[in-house]
Formats: sequence, C-alpha cells, structure tokens
Amino acid sequence: MADVHTEKIRSYNMSRIRSKDTKPEILVRKALFANGFRYRLHKRELPGRPDVALNKYKTVVFIHGCFWHGHEGCKYFVVPGTRTEWWLRKINRNKQLDEINSAKLQALGWQVIEIYECQLKKEKREKTINDLISKLKTFI
Repeated sequence: MADVHTEKIRSYNMSRIRSKDTKPEILVRKALFANGFRYRLHKRELPGRPDVALNKYKTVVFIHGCFWHGHEGCKYFVVPGTRTEWWLRKINRNKQLDEINSAKLQALGWQVIEIYECQLKKEKREKTINDLISKLKTFI
C-alpha cells in the first residue's frame, strides 16, 4: 500500500508530533492538580523519565500514545502499510523499553500507572480520571 502523502509532507507531519506536553498529558495533569495532587514532570533521575511523578505517593504515571506504544486492540494503533518492518521494530522497541523502565521503577519501590491516549477520549475520560484518582488515594 502506497503512502497517501509525499515524503516531504510525511516528514513534516511526523516532525509536528510532540513527545512532551501532549493533550492527553495535559488532561491528566490538570485533573491531578484540580484534585489536590502535586507532581513533578519528566524526572530525569527516574528510569524512563515518567510524564508525571508523584513523590509523596511514590507513584509515576506514563501517558502513552496508542500508536507509538503499540496499544493492542486499539483502533488508534494501525500498523502503517509502508515501511512496515521498520515501524514494527520501532514500536516493539518502545514496548520493550516500557517494560524495562517499569520493572526498574518497581524495583526502586515506585508504583507505575500507564494510561493510553484512547482512555482519555471524551467517552472514557471521566472514568479513566476517576480510576486514577481513586488508585492514588489508596496509596495515601
């Protein structure tokens, strides 16, 4: 299957994708702050540089993009028709690093919570945020 964009347009589109301060990440941060939780962002000293680190609760939250982290069974994770092998290697490596970093954090005594972008879409957002807040309150 041929790409629907030229190489130049595809390159431009990919360059616009952010790794920090994404919409899903900001949604989670605003909800945490509104519920009285204080946190640090992208702590360099922690494995995987978690999106949100709640020191008081020794908990980190990763907000993953469904495509970039290969969210199985998700409609937002579709393997591209071009350069398929390259994309699968990249996505599988991301998943492998997620597992490694999660294991390292747990070994250091941190709780790890992963949220995928599809869980923050309008129809699921409230439940996802409420579940996150409830889980954090059990760590008090």
